[in-house]
Amino acid sequence: MSDLKVLVFAQKKGNALLGASLEALTAGRQLADKLGGKLAALVIGSGTELLAKTAISCGADVCYTVENPSLDQFQDDAYAQIICEVIKAKSPQIVLGTANVYGKSLFGRVSGKLGVSIAADCNQVDIDAEGKLSVTRPAFGGKVYLTVQFKSTPQIATLRPKVFAEAVANPSRTGTVEAFASSATSKLQVESGAAGSGGEITLAEADIIVAGGRGLKEPANFKLIKDLADAVGGAVGASRAVVDAGWIQYKHQVGQTGRTVNPKLYFALGISGAIQHLIGMQSSGTIVAVNRDADAPIFNVATYGIVGDLFEIVPALTEKFAKELKK
Repeated sequence: MSDLKVLVFAQKKGNALLGASLEALTAGRQLADKLGGKLAALVIGSGTELLAKTAISCGADVCYTVENPSLDQFQDDAYAQIICEVIKAKSPQIVLGTANVYGKSLFGRVSGKLGVSIAADCNQVDIDAEGKLSVTRPAFGGKVYLTVQFKSTPQIATLRPKVFAEAVANPSRTGTVEAFASSATSKLQVESGAAGSGGEITLAEADIIVAGGRGLKEPANFKLIKDLADAVGGAVGASRAVVDAGWIQYKHQVGQTGRTVNPKLYFALGISGAIQHLIGMQSSGTIVAVNRDADAPIFNVATYGIVGDLFEIVPALTEKFAKELKK
């Protein structure tokens, strides 16, 4: 039996590994340690030898590299073929990926090609008494959580971003870098790529998030949220209720059915605190909540809670922050 227990697909962005892939390395290391085996990473594209060293410093015992500059842009058909080739050659017990937009497409292909099951969007992973992967994932819009156990091998799971901590590099760690030969090609040809519109801080990268909910009463009042976000250099977030109502775009949604975040500072303004929202932000460093309802669930997770009228409190906060941060 192979001593390779866990394989993590470590996706790159430019010259670095995605933060979500570093999170997967954290989870993978924990599982490999419980199984008493090795953790491997897989890197595809160009500059893979340097990225392999990063993966090893972040917990991998071995890193397989597929050096192919033509695969720098994400191409899920070729990536899926490579991952399947590595799985067949190296026989890992567990395969982990990220439940981002790329992973959702990629690992659906992988599980289909291999004819095995997959657990997607997991927020907990563990090893059960039989030495098999056990995961927890949401269902029915986050209203319930399912514990999933696997009957097939490899056991494939994708991890919800921002749930696991990013692996911290340890330069003294050593491991093996192994070039993996693959002739995989994509049926797609990427002619060019363009970055999205700049100037707006995304939820994924924000250290500060200012989020608004139904307490704002109408879409026009989201200006209060945006003004405070501008004053503190933060991103704009929102509850599912206001996204469903069409007040703001889905990309701003925080929660179980939106994005899980863990900024250093989170403002919850006019958000009552439905369980689906709390799941997506309760790991934030400091939480400041403003709500007129003293019994709102949001106060159960808030570091600082203000019971009052957000239409009075938020402009005052904006003015104060704008003044103090200019000094």
